[in-house]
Amino acid sequence: MRLLALLLLVCQALGEVKKLRPVPPVILVPGDGGSQMEAKLDKPAVVHYVCTKKTDSWFDLWLNMESLIPGIIDCWIDNMRLVYDNTTRTTRNSPGVMTRVPGFGSTSTVEWLDPSHHYPTSYFYDVVEAMVKSPLGYVRDSTIRGAPYDFRKAPNEQKNYFKALKHMTESMYNSEGQRVVYLLHSMGGPMIWYFLANQPQSWKDEYVEGVISMAGAWGGSIKAVKVYTAGDNLGIYLINPRSIREEQRSATSLAFLLPSPDLWKEDEVLVQTPEKNYTTANFKDMFEALNLPDAYNIYLDTKNLLKDAPPPGVDLYCLYGHGINTVEKLVYQEGSFPDKPDLVFGEGDGTVNLRSAQVCESFASKQRQKVHAKAFPVMEHMAILKDVDSISYVVETLTNITQKNEEAAAKATQVEALEKQREKNMVDQHLFHILYKKKNFKRNDISSASFWKVLNMNAMPNVL
Repeated sequence: MRLLALLLLVCQALGEVKKLRPVPPVILVPGDGGSQMEAKLDKPAVVHYVCTKKTDSWFDLWLNMESLIPGIIDCWIDNMRLVYDNTTRTTRNSPGVMTRVPGFGSTSTVEWLDPSHHYPTSYFYDVVEAMVKSPLGYVRDSTIRGAPYDFRKAPNEQKNYFKALKHMTESMYNSEGQRVVYLLHSMGGPMIWYFLANQPQSWKDEYVEGVISMAGAWGGSIKAVKVYTAGDNLGIYLINPRSIREEQRSATSLAFLLPSPDLWKEDEVLVQTPEKNYTTANFKDMFEALNLPDAYNIYLDTKNLLKDAPPPGVDLYCLYGHGINTVEKLVYQEGSFPDKPDLVFGEGDGTVNLRSAQVCESFASKQRQKVHAKAFPVMEHMAILKDVDSISYVVETLTNITQKNEEAAAKATQVEALEKQREKNMVDQHLFHILYKKKNFKRNDISSASFWKVLNMNAMPNVL
């Protein structure tokens, strides 16, 4: 009786396994500031006596809200900033600072920016939670995984990251038997574009199902210009934008996010001052006015990374917001440059200008793969990751892909069954021909059952 009960449980368990749906595995690709970062110190000097010079273990560098308070923030700036090497055209950490990005392959470090999981610092959490609780039954760190990276650096310094991303893609495909979907936010858009543009189409056809872009900054943002001039307080009102401007300016990813000349014309003024106007055609003059020679060299290193790049070459699902005031132009009065601009606003999601978000749609005429677009009115750049409608669109898209996989699997099963039947019929005919030759039987002389009886007795030993 116990054995029977055990067998029933095993059968039930096997039945549950069979019910698992062929969901496309998902890799989360964050944007600028969308990955946790840890640091370890052994510094030759510190910028302030309250700063720690040496640590024995790793600590949270980003996001650690306690390190951003006035008086302590100078320590964070020095630990976070990059140093540019004009000879190697690469960046390195501040002297004595080691950094690492934790959690590659896990969702936790991109679901939450603060390891303590305070809800205001949630990032991909709401999207992941919806996927896990949906009928698709996604599983964290299994069918959905995170691909965090050092967001301070542009694609030209991300060789190891892209290598790891490619390996993860192949690994998830091999383990799940389904092609992978990249679900990205903000700077994750041009990052994935760069990655896919450098992969053979045959690789993409085999391993990549598509890309779901949420507020992708495909063509840069004028906000990046504002960060170079006046800085940005990261949405924390206690922070003076000018106090963290040095750290922000050191990031090569900031230059990568400058407005694309393909979208902003040479005569379109982005920064207006009494002395001179600046456009995408004379960023060199702007950097000279800001006395940032390294920043200009970084701009030269990054400005052509996506110039003439082929389209992604996979199915795209582009979600973006609009109807939010987004910086379109910086106007300076006499003596106010660069700290205090008057902002002129245009269309966008508050961070990414509309024309940049819509670059994703332009791929439709440049590739054979499908491009789907969904614009969300009055949708802010970060809110798109928490909004019910945008998250529902993501889950619906993944559901449609799953249904397509199910239909393909059913068709493959049917084709396999027909192929097996065809092979069996060929064997039947072949064996009957052998028997017919040996015994001089005619097909109509015997029934199917008697044929196999005679065949087993007379023909099989010779066939084998």
